[in-house]
Amino acid sequence: MKKFIDDLMKKMTVEEKIGQLNLIAPGGFCNTGPEVTKNSSEKIRAGQVGGMFGFFGIANVKPWQEIAVKESRLGIPLLFGLDVIHGHQTVFPIPLALSCTWDMELIEKSAKLAAIEATADGLNWVFSPMVDICRDPRWGRIAEGAGEDPYLGALISAAMVRGYQGKDLSHPDTVLACVKHFALYGAAEAGREYNTVDMSRIRMHETYFPPYKAAIDAGVATVMSSFNEVDGIPATGSKWLLTDLLRDDWGFKGLVVTDYTAINEMTAHGTGDLKANSAQALNAGTDMDMVGEGFLNTLKTSLEEGAVTIDVIDTACRRILEAKHALGLFDDPFRYCDEKKTAEKILCKEHRAFGRELSAKSCVLLKNDKQELPLKKSGTIAVVGPMADDRKNMPGTWAIGGDWQKCVTLLEGIRANAGDAKILYAKGANITNSKDWAERIAIFGNNRIDIDPRDPAEMIKEAVEMAKQADVIVAAIGEAQEMSGESASRSDIGIPPDQRPLLEALIKTGKPLVLVIFAGRPLTLTWEHEHAQAMLMAWFGGTEAGDGIADALFGAHNPSGKITATFPRNVGQVPIYYNHKNTGRPYLAAGGFDDKFKSRYLDVENEPFYPFGHGLSYTTFEYSAVKLSSTEMSGNDTLTASVTLTNTGKYAGEEVVQLYISDPVASVARAVKDLKGYQKVMLKPGEKREVAFTITTEELKFYNTALEHVWEPGEFIIYIGTNSAEVKSAKVTWHTVAEAARRRKNA
Repeated sequence: MKKFIDDLMKKMTVEEKIGQLNLIAPGGFCNTGPEVTKNSSEKIRAGQVGGMFGFFGIANVKPWQEIAVKESRLGIPLLFGLDVIHGHQTVFPIPLALSCTWDMELIEKSAKLAAIEATADGLNWVFSPMVDICRDPRWGRIAEGAGEDPYLGALISAAMVRGYQGKDLSHPDTVLACVKHFALYGAAEAGREYNTVDMSRIRMHETYFPPYKAAIDAGVATVMSSFNEVDGIPATGSKWLLTDLLRDDWGFKGLVVTDYTAINEMTAHGTGDLKANSAQALNAGTDMDMVGEGFLNTLKTSLEEGAVTIDVIDTACRRILEAKHALGLFDDPFRYCDEKKTAEKILCKEHRAFGRELSAKSCVLLKNDKQELPLKKSGTIAVVGPMADDRKNMPGTWAIGGDWQKCVTLLEGIRANAGDAKILYAKGANITNSKDWAERIAIFGNNRIDIDPRDPAEMIKEAVEMAKQADVIVAAIGEAQEMSGESASRSDIGIPPDQRPLLEALIKTGKPLVLVIFAGRPLTLTWEHEHAQAMLMAWFGGTEAGDGIADALFGAHNPSGKITATFPRNVGQVPIYYNHKNTGRPYLAAGGFDDKFKSRYLDVENEPFYPFGHGLSYTTFEYSAVKLSSTEMSGNDTLTASVTLTNTGKYAGEEVVQLYISDPVASVARAVKDLKGYQKVMLKPGEKREVAFTITTEELKFYNTALEHVWEPGEFIIYIGTNSAEVKSAKVTWHTVAEAARRRKNA
């Protein structure tokens, strides 16, 4: 590869080298920014384009590649990328939903199948995984990530990279993965999209960096910079971030691409004009400019003026050429244009069946107090609500390759899986009655909210009369898919208010009420929890959403999903997350309100409504006390912590047993607890099993003020339980080897 690229670059002019740094979007398909590229074909012929994105399909890709290969001077092939976030044409559940499976094998396979479909559609680069840690559900892009925890987020990040890239990028079923958004994008202030971020270096390393680092360690080929600033510098222009940390410390060898017009947007941050910002970004370690064409139009002048060097341009160009070489594009520029593969792999039976499985396994059972679930396949079931027969919103946000018309609705899934049960249906309410709101959330020119022209009272009356005939009501409610995702921040994260009157009327019927909730974020559900007998968080399940959710509702799949982002009681608790730190005046719920001067709210409890890791099953599980192999450890000793888990219910079920560790005394303030492991355990009714975790000093490490990753001797609390709040605990003291020897000598 080195010799090939050396020889090629000797033939390239400065303009052609700069051209490789230019990633364009010709428009007319899906654009996520205000700009589109003009005169695309002329620029490709002139060697001024390194890659394209924003469209798919061999009929769309091949003509552009032919121009590059056959009509440009050197015939350098193009990269073709797309935001393939959760499946391609076969759409899988949104990433936040996938994370609730806690199943790395399934998550990796979802990326693998997405890569197979993407490569069958002319693509060789996917702008995924998005691994931003998010502790603020107002931020719409929480839907695209794995929630709030760095340990789980890192595992998912690596699994996605392995799924997309496989073991050999030259294999035609693999794509370049792109970890994004580097860095800290999920910490946008006030949960407002594109907003500023400001945090300590310790928090960066402890909480936000691990998923990015895991992707690098897994061999991710490309990295996308984020829109926000890091330590006061826009990420795209931060040499500390993109070179000192990413390349020098972490050893990343691939290419860095900006987000959509991120270099241009540095100007609004106050860093200068486009020429200055382009030079800063290149010198910082940015290799490819997405859409903005700052590199294309200013770098030669900056080179002549000495603001950049030819060595920096050559380095960026080489990284892009290396990515193309790794994909095998120089051997066969049309290897991703196999129409036979398109016909065989896209939306094939295997992929749709897997999508159904994922949809079922990503559901989280939030409540089931009176065991209304699983539904009986007999009697009469009333299916109501704006999401029940809504095909348009099943894919969820960022499903660019998906066709909503091919999705299975919840009503269709229930009807197909209800056995002898009679199914009645009425819409009952709109997602929202506001045409302005419906238009405001439209993306790519597509409005996903169909507003029934009937009077809302008439719709409710119809639903209530129907519900009175039923044994149980299944109400499908929630957000439209584009109420979450990019540029979809919400200051009120409850169920849209126009759906509440329907629920109030259904409750008055006295019939058991099961809520199926569609959303791309944690919601405030205190009222719904109080009034419904059962609640299933269905998220957005993709192409096979209806059948997958029906499998969970009727018990073909016993829910085992666990939430990966905390659900607040109200938006005033936000940001809220399980691994918070104590204040100097921590408030203990058991202490009551006798002592005013504690860190607490006057009008609501501090504790979340649903804690991180929460998720019920149709069966019940009992945890024994935590058993430790020793309560005194030293140095590199290995501790075993275990519990006996018993299925005490009537159904076979899978439980995610979670391990947390607390370090009460350290040189820097530590979180109250941190997730350090988990196991998924399947048990039959009455079956019990010992679940054991191996703990070493690696699980005790943290970043100190010198940003050293260390552990310190002392007492540690080991927690094991069903979620971050409901745990059993035991204590262990861990000494250094020297301290342990001294204690033995004194003894």
